[in-house]
Amino acid sequence: MPDSRPRRPDDSAPDSAEAATTDPAPALVLSGARLTDGRAVDVRLSGSRIEAVGTAGSLTARGPRIDLRGYLLLPAPAEPHAHGDTALTADGVGPASDHPEDIQRRATEAALLQLGHGATALRAHVRIGDVPGLAALEAVLQARRALRGLADLTAVAVPRLLTGIAGADGLAMLRDAVKMGATVVGGCPDLDPDPTGYTAAVLEVAAEHGRPVDLHTDGDDPARLARLAAMAGGLRPGVTLGPCAGLAHLPLETASRAADQLAAAGVTVVCLPQGSCTVSERRTTAPVRLLRSAGVRVAAGSGALRDTANPVGRGDPLEAAYLLASQHGLRPEHAYAAVSTTARAALGLPDVRVEAGFPAELLAVRGEQLSAALSLAYSRIVIHRGRIVARTSAVREYCDSDPDAIAGPDLPRQGRPDSGGGPGS
Repeated sequence: MPDSRPRRPDDSAPDSAEAATTDPAPALVLSGARLTDGRAVDVRLSGSRIEAVGTAGSLTARGPRIDLRGYLLLPAPAEPHAHGDTALTADGVGPASDHPEDIQRRATEAALLQLGHGATALRAHVRIGDVPGLAALEAVLQARRALRGLADLTAVAVPRLLTGIAGADGLAMLRDAVKMGATVVGGCPDLDPDPTGYTAAVLEVAAEHGRPVDLHTDGDDPARLARLAAMAGGLRPGVTLGPCAGLAHLPLETASRAADQLAAAGVTVVCLPQGSCTVSERRTTAPVRLLRSAGVRVAAGSGALRDTANPVGRGDPLEAAYLLASQHGLRPEHAYAAVSTTARAALGLPDVRVEAGFPAELLAVRGEQLSAALSLAYSRIVIHRGRIVARTSAVREYCDSDPDAIAGPDLPRQGRPDSGGGPGS
C-alpha cells in the first residue's frame, strides 16, 4: 500500500540543494478558499508548512489573514524545462548578448515572470562549452542566489559534445559544472555524432556524483530511444527526457512500443505543449495520452520563453495545463497534475497537498472550479515557503451603454467579495 504520509524536503537532495533559506514566516491564515473537491476552507501556514486545514471560518489567526473567497487553492506548479540563459532574447537586434551580467539579468527576470504565473520551483537547462565555457552556468547560478526566498531555481548543465576528441573538453567541463553547482546532469544526445556514447557519458557523470539526469531529445528515432531507455533504467535519483515530440510522428505501433520501454525504465517525460524550445518547423507535442496509458510519468513544461525558438512564449504552467486539456483531451485535474504534482516529482521535490504537514507551496487562482481557473486564470496569489511572494490582480469592467438593458439579465461580473478586504479580482 503506498505511503500517503507527507514527505519532508531533503535539503541534501541534488535538485533541492541551496534551496531558499529565510527567517520563518509569521503564521498566515488563508480564509475561505475553495478546494478542487468543492470544500470552502481556512488554511493556516506556519513557517514553510501547512499547519492546519479547517472549514471556512474555523481557524484563528496568529498573524495576517488573507480573504480568498472566490479563489481556488491549488498546489503550486513547478517548471521542469526552462531556458533561462536564452530567455527574453527574441526582440533584440543581432545575436543575444552572452555577457554574464546580461545572462543573469535575463535568467532572473524570466524566473520572476514564471513565479508570477505560479511556479515556485524551476529547472533551467543551461548550455556549457564552446567559447563561453561555464560563464552562462555561473550567471544562472548567480540568478539562483538572487532568487532565494522567492523561488527555487536549479540548473541543468547541457554540453554540446561528449564523444571523440572534440568531446573530451566537453566531458571535463561537465564534471566541472557539477562541482560548480549544477544540480542536474543534462545534454542533447541527438546533436552528438555518437548519441549512445553521449548518453553513456552523461549517465556515468551522474552516477559519479549522485545527480539526476535530464536529457533533451526529440524521440523520433525509436532504436535510439530504446537504447536510451535501456541504459537509463534503474538509475537513481532518476532520468527525465523531453520534449519527445518526435514520438507523435512515429507509427502508432512503434510509438506504443517506445512508450512501454520508457515506462519500464521508470523514465519521466516532460512535454512542451506551448511549443518546442528549438527552432523547428514541426510544432508538435509528445503523444501525452499514449504515454500516460503506457504508464509513463508525464510532466509539462514551458520550454522557450520569448527567444528565437518561441518569440511569444509565456512561460505559464497554467497555459500548458490548459493546452493539455483543450488539445490533448486530458481531464483538467490530470492536466494540472502534469504541471504540479508530476512536475515537482520530476524535480525531486516533495509532494504538495492542501493538508496539514505538507509544504506551503500554493497557488490561489480566481475561480470556483479547476476548469474555470485554467480557462481564465487572470488573478493569482503565489505562496512559497509559507509566505506570499507574488500577486497578480485583474479587474474586468464593462461599460454600461444602456443601464436599463444591462440591469435586466443576471450578467456575470468579476469583482471583490461583498465584504471587501479581499486580495482583488
